[in-house]
Amino acid sequence: MQLLDGKKTAADIKNEIAVEVQMMKDNGEKVPHLAAVIVGSNGASLTYVGSKVRSCEQIGFESTLVALPETITEAELLDKIKELNDNDNLDGYIVQLPLPKHIDEQKILMAIDPDKDVDGFHPANFGKMALEMDTFLPATPYGIMELLERYKVETAGKHTVVIGRSHIVGRPMSILMSRKGYPGDSTVTLTHSRTKNIEEYTKTADIIITALGVPNYLKADMVKDGVVVIDVGITRVEDASHPKGYIITGDVDFEEVSKKSSFITPVPGGVGPMTIAMLLKNTLLARKIRSRK
Repeated sequence: MQLLDGKKTAADIKNEIAVEVQMMKDNGEKVPHLAAVIVGSNGASLTYVGSKVRSCEQIGFESTLVALPETITEAELLDKIKELNDNDNLDGYIVQLPLPKHIDEQKILMAIDPDKDVDGFHPANFGKMALEMDTFLPATPYGIMELLERYKVETAGKHTVVIGRSHIVGRPMSILMSRKGYPGDSTVTLTHSRTKNIEEYTKTADIIITALGVPNYLKADMVKDGVVVIDVGITRVEDASHPKGYIITGDVDFEEVSKKSSFITPVPGGVGPMTIAMLLKNTLLARKIRSRK
């Protein structure tokens, strides 16, 4: 069994980007500028956005945090989105989800300029991905593809089972794993909460990518020997014995499933760090595209 070490791989990617950014500075070029919009004071979102801002600083990006009150109206947020779209100094930005319930997330995501949509959520970018055109890929699926490639995990002709059909992870993963080229060329089965007898699919899978959000859902008796397991799940589980009062747990019963796996991601330290790294990679791409215009 080999760990797919997202923490180490993400650090490698950040170092590679930092070298490119330094070359830009040395050549007198503008460095990439990423903005993050956060509405309200959700603790997990604040932590996540803060991590993105710190990562920008580490690699030499410019960064802007746009913190808005939870009481902001949808119209006011749309005005802010337009302002960011029109800001020529900005290469890309993200709107941290979830948004307050009185705001239509779909309407906000649709308003983002696709050329600055470094999260890869806009329908224009999602459609390009589905058509195998160059575009910004959603950061978490992009990170998974990068892990598979850097660890030289064979994907061609393999049976990949994706658990979960979210627009952020499950559905894009099913598209990317079936696309032509490496990593890809898999035969993909997309399963979800309404799929009956999921274990019938997982037992035949060469690669399992699970993004269900149910702690320890995937058990050892649901997988075959030699399986590759990508665990996107991340859930806080109460644990009185832990100093923080909780532990972070993935969708996979890691202790048992790892014994049957050829490759497996840990939680934490697997897919999570890769998401931020690929967001930075998308922002670097956005800067290069804008510099050519």
